[in-house]
Amino acid sequence: MRQIPRWLARSPIGLFKVGLGRVFAGRLAMVEHIGRTSGERRYVVLEVVLDEGDGIVVASGYGAASQWYRNVQADPHVRLWWGKHTAAPATAILLAAQQSVDLLEEYRQVHPGQAATVSKGLGVPELTSDAPIPLEVGERILLVRFRLATAGAAGAAGG
Repeated sequence: MRQIPRWLARSPIGLFKVGLGRVFAGRLAMVEHIGRTSGERRYVVLEVVLDEGDGIVVASGYGAASQWYRNVQADPHVRLWWGKHTAAPATAILLAAQQSVDLLEEYRQVHPGQAATVSKGLGVPELTSDAPIPLEVGERILLVRFRLATAGAAGAAGG
């Protein structure tokens, strides 16, 4: 898999911070998470794999080694900038391998063109195949669901 230069990967953060995240039409989301050792606020912009209405699903293209993934594993309370949502409290839910495979199967059925693009970016040729996606893909491409906090649970989600 090709590694995206850090400066390029971080460039959308400024747009989200000044309220221009809508230019990405819900395709990208910014997540504020807390550094597991520093305790400082950290930001990452991720491609949305699935829009579930009350949240999104994203992929950790670099697996469990991604700093943001390790941070939300340690503290799942985050804030989300996505679509019309700005600094919305949310909870990160790390999906099991089979759940990831099921969602990737759904994704490639509903969005075959986007699946082909994601396939290239993540190095997952199985997303363009007609064969069932093997469990190994779900173990390698880790999916995370960010569920927006309800009004009553906003305080519990941090923010």
